[in-house]
Amino acid sequence: MKKWEENVRRVIPYTPGEQPDFADMIKLNTNENPYPPAPGVQERMKEMSAEELRLYPAPAADSLVEELAGYYGLKKEQVFVGVGSDDVLAMAFLTFFNSKKPVLFPDITYSFYDVWAGLFGILYVCQPLNERFEIVKEDYYKENGGVVFPNPNAPTGVELPLSDIEDILRHNEDVVVIVDEAYIDFGAKSALELTEKYDNLLVVQTFSKSRALAGLRIGYAFGSQTLIKYLNDAKYSFNSYTMNRPSLALGVEALRDDAYFKETTAKIIATRERTKKELAALGFLSGDSKANFLFVTHPDYPAKELFEALRKRHIFVRYFAKPRIDNYLRITIGTDAQMDELIAFLKEYIRRDI
Repeated sequence: MKKWEENVRRVIPYTPGEQPDFADMIKLNTNENPYPPAPGVQERMKEMSAEELRLYPAPAADSLVEELAGYYGLKKEQVFVGVGSDDVLAMAFLTFFNSKKPVLFPDITYSFYDVWAGLFGILYVCQPLNERFEIVKEDYYKENGGVVFPNPNAPTGVELPLSDIEDILRHNEDVVVIVDEAYIDFGAKSALELTEKYDNLLVVQTFSKSRALAGLRIGYAFGSQTLIKYLNDAKYSFNSYTMNRPSLALGVEALRDDAYFKETTAKIIATRERTKKELAALGFLSGDSKANFLFVTHPDYPAKELFEALRKRHIFVRYFAKPRIDNYLRITIGTDAQMDELIAFLKEYIRRDI
């Protein structure tokens, strides 16, 4: 090791999902929306010119913040935006998790949490999910320096009831509790209403999944005016211009077409439930996912072998070589036609083995 390397901050980085590029592929590994963005987004893109890129964006992202506030019935001072929910969550970790006590989050969860903790030098302790992959609310009653968990959880898709979230909040009024709702629009109940009752609750959402804008990187958070002020103070001390002009303009358009948003999320939910039944008929086991993916296992076919077999057919799903979940696959819900191809391949694979 060279002398200058002694002072390098070294972390084990987050591993994002594979981004393959094949003309014939079925991409079900990164939880993207299989449908295009709202028509208004596409029309606004046609109107945009390169001249708009010459100017800095509004530092406060006023247009998007005000649109979000109006859509969700909040004051603009209760809304924070960032470059995807990852940016929002990272800023929240940096801002709120500065205690000498450990932050608590599940052992099976979004794998960026421990990366941010390592990057920012935050102590943490993982709380094990139960045998049904459910968060055990009592595990979060102990003394801690903050709490964060996804709802529905990732990669399991299991929803924590709002009553349990409130119970966790009641036991953690002296720390910030973050509920990461990246998948909330696919059938789960948001904790947004609890922000009026608990000024230490931050609810984080994203346009990447339900609004089909993963490529624009738009994330946002709701909370008390005090929480949001602290977040903005940290943001402006880090980067004044986090949101680019196209993201702001197109994000506003995505929010304005509520009918399209509800139509596409309803289609994904219907496809998810149908796929769940068809996989069950093939012997796959899965929980009651409330996300745009299924987390499945088969008692007779190792997940890694299925993952590799699917990959050879250019059907990409997600496999995690991690304790407790190394025999599971996470399958994003695509179009009906894509899921039909997935099911057809699995039927063929199992029939060959009989």
